[in-house]
Amino acid sequence: MNLSKFAAALLLLGLGAVACGGSTGGGVTPGKKIAFLMPDAAPRYESQDLPLFQAKVRSMCSDCELVYRNAGGDAAVQRQQAEAALASGANVLVLDAVDTSAASVIVTAAAKRHVPVIAYDRLILNTTELAYYVSFDDATVGALQGSALLSAMKSSARPTVVMIHGDPTDLSAQVLKKAAHGALDGKVTVAKEYDTPSSSAGGAQEEMTQALAALNNKVDGVYAANDEVASGVVIAMKAAKLKTLPPVTGGNAELSAVQRILTGDQYMTVYRPARQEAEAAATLAYDLAFGVRVPGELTAGKTADNGARGMPAVLVQPVSVTRRTLVTTVIADGFWSRAQLCTPDYAQACKAAGLS
Repeated sequence: MNLSKFAAALLLLGLGAVACGGSTGGGVTPGKKIAFLMPDAAPRYESQDLPLFQAKVRSMCSDCELVYRNAGGDAAVQRQQAEAALASGANVLVLDAVDTSAASVIVTAAAKRHVPVIAYDRLILNTTELAYYVSFDDATVGALQGSALLSAMKSSARPTVVMIHGDPTDLSAQVLKKAAHGALDGKVTVAKEYDTPSSSAGGAQEEMTQALAALNNKVDGVYAANDEVASGVVIAMKAAKLKTLPPVTGGNAELSAVQRILTGDQYMTVYRPARQEAEAAATLAYDLAFGVRVPGELTAGKTADNGARGMPAVLVQPVSVTRRTLVTTVIADGFWSRAQLCTPDYAQACKAAGLS
């Protein structure tokens, strides 16, 4: 059974028989329940975040129960899953929201039961009742993307750039957009710019097709907010039969994106070390579930504004990945293996990159 089917089939993952000491010590009562609620079954969640989160919880509390669900990209389903977790006695929710605005209803429902909610990866908006936010420093992501694009276009005096951002309702996408502009403004000509609902590949493909038609295919570089957007951009450029693809940014280090980097179809992505994010969330979840004091050094005083107040935040630093650095980043960390990257379709590219 593959991991996706296994994870979907298991609602409750028992973590053992004996409770262990917590991150800050102290006697605890075994049998606490932690809900890990993801937005969909994307490979990163079920091959990286879930097993890393589960392993960290197990190391602190072998008798805890982990409730894992993914919402299949449906905000209404996610709300039902959260309500079911609360009804079954979950002591803390770790929630990666499908809809960052609508998820405030989940936070309110949890607060009524005195159950803390940790926003995971995406900040839940317009609620004062959120306990913590665990993610990556999105401003740094945008700056890395912008700087990498400039580096790739350094032969052009005033390069023409198309900017294709993520979902305009996603606060993280807004932060990325601002940071990318901070790196690029005054150094490039932004000829076309789009916000992409749901950050979808299909939407990005349509936007890039429009941009290419308007610019007569004359583009020196493309700022794509993430790898999903980048995939649509690359499809559009290939459909337009560009002889040489301009550099394209991305983010999240998805498997397909790293493979595009190997072939030269995408210039870079941003690796968000999943282990650091998942383990920080697990540590917080354990402490909150057992009423253990959360150590101040975990957040280092950082906050993230969700529109209602500054939320205590654990912000992990992201890393730029290009063809030159992928061995020392995503491969070295075990995020993706050579075997996963170097499938038959990419054997030649892997050989050229020294991976096989």
